[in-house]
Amino acid sequence: MAGGEQFAFKAEIQQLLNILVHSLYTDREIFLRELISNASDALNRVQFEGLTNPDILDADAELYIEVKPDDAAGTLTISDTGIGMTRDDLANNLGVIAHSGAKSFIEALKQRQDANGSGAAANVIGQFGVGFYSVFMVADRVRVVSRSHDKDGSAWAWESTGGDTYTIEPAERETRGTDIIITLKEDAKEFAQPWKLKDIVRRHSNYIAFPIYVGDDEDAANKQTALWRQEPKEVTDEAYQEFYKSLTYDWENPLHRIHMRADTPIQFYALLYIPTKAPREMLIQREPGLQLYARKVLIQERTEDLLPDYLQFVQGVVDSEDLPLNVSRESVQANRVMATLKKTLTNKVLTELKRMIKSKPDEYHKIFAQFGRYLKQGVAVAPTDRAEIEPLLMFPSTRGENADQWVTFAEYTERAAENQTDIYYVIGDDYASASRSPHLDAFRKRGIEVLYFIDPSDTVMLMGLPDVSGHRLRNVDEADIDLSEIGTPQADDEAETPAPLESDSFGALRERFAELLGERVKDVRESKNLSGSPARLVSDDANPGRNMFRINRLLDRDYELPVKILELNPRHPLLHNLSALLAESPDSPLLPIVIEQVFETALLQDGIHPDPAGMADRLVQLMQAATRNR
Repeated sequence: MAGGEQFAFKAEIQQLLNILVHSLYTDREIFLRELISNASDALNRVQFEGLTNPDILDADAELYIEVKPDDAAGTLTISDTGIGMTRDDLANNLGVIAHSGAKSFIEALKQRQDANGSGAAANVIGQFGVGFYSVFMVADRVRVVSRSHDKDGSAWAWESTGGDTYTIEPAERETRGTDIIITLKEDAKEFAQPWKLKDIVRRHSNYIAFPIYVGDDEDAANKQTALWRQEPKEVTDEAYQEFYKSLTYDWENPLHRIHMRADTPIQFYALLYIPTKAPREMLIQREPGLQLYARKVLIQERTEDLLPDYLQFVQGVVDSEDLPLNVSRESVQANRVMATLKKTLTNKVLTELKRMIKSKPDEYHKIFAQFGRYLKQGVAVAPTDRAEIEPLLMFPSTRGENADQWVTFAEYTERAAENQTDIYYVIGDDYASASRSPHLDAFRKRGIEVLYFIDPSDTVMLMGLPDVSGHRLRNVDEADIDLSEIGTPQADDEAETPAPLESDSFGALRERFAELLGERVKDVRESKNLSGSPARLVSDDANPGRNMFRINRLLDRDYELPVKILELNPRHPLLHNLSALLAESPDSPLLPIVIEQVFETALLQDGIHPDPAGMADRLVQLMQAATRNR
């Protein structure tokens, strides 16, 4: 080590190493999982490299991982016959890691420890590119000796005590691969015991595709089983879950799995999982894509071309017998087999979800709660799949008691009101505000169900969904909706409902509204549908694109609020009071204040008020007027 070149770790790495060395003793055994995972990656890489470049060092060498303890010397060596590393690889892979990864790891670890105590490392190490550094939980010193697959290359060694520096120097190694020699801490000597190492391998690395030899045993300690190639009836739930966790680093059991095999039109195996949480709610957002194998050889770690974008939340592996072993990563996307695989897998996932919505509705509801947004976006971005996605969509409605009681389009149309042919929806920012929309007055009065579109993705969905099975989708704020022949009207309580204003009185009030609001409204007119609300804003534009301002607002982009028609309810007591005030005192300062408040309340109810807090001063004035002379 004295003759080696010395380097300093970056500040983030020093902080990371300090946490690993001093704070995470309860999770120390995971270091072996991480080193074995790295060795497996190296073996996968050299296996793939050998397909296209047979002129590599030790081309015929067995691909394996060896875990060699030496109790007397207090060392543990993890070796592989993988792709190996050059001097630059050692510097880049072990001397530096992505600073954002280190910072994210540290922050995530703090959050987990605050919530769960010190046993949190197993849930976050390995997810931020910091897995190798976990070795310093058990190591006083680590020496990595590696020789790359390049025949003209030479061996190099990287060494560190986990302090502020590391060294890189020339080394001796005749064969391709990597040795990680760990000098164990005094309180970590248990990791020099073969039985302990075998136990860790079986619990954490059982499904690594290459044999893992521990100690002097000639038999591999792991199963090396391509689980996806087994018969489903031969695989236990525990094995499925264990494989999922080793594949994804998600430590919660998946919501659902799909294990399939197909012989036509192409032969392939697939094991797919639907996670418990959407990527945005996981500790780290996983990159989309399935692992792609060709005859059990890993071709691509993250293949996004096997499922459409709206199903990218699905995790798993696909292994094709018909994909050429010498296929290059660049040509995978254009391969005919890939197109067939994508079509078959997509149909299988959608068919399985449609089956679940009927046979296991409670399980499907959990899936839709997490991933419904993806499916809704699929309607807009994958129009050719629209008919397959529509049966999977669910929404709360006026028939339910809360936002978690959902209805499908099929259920909605099955229980449609008399003479109803359209599907009606209301857009809102949340369930509470949507359920109080004045647009619902007439629909409730006639017993007509309305769907609540309260997720931001609903607005995007509407861009590709003008109708469902021949039924038009109509926003309840459309000005020309006529409900007179639809549903069953309920009797009004004539004792509590005032008669409508006389036409002259209403006309004068309408003119005052129009004069004060000016170009902020397209028109002011009498409403034929309102019953419990004094006013509402309606649109004469039925284009779903008119609601895209909601998405632009959410994304903090420039947008313009729509200018709508203001409808007034001539029966509402407030309008009666305003009409009387206008007749008695046309110059009353209270008139413009109330008119402004009626208009801005309608904006607020539609979720399009640009500055709700701006109403505060006016509300104070109205309260002062209401309490005067009491």
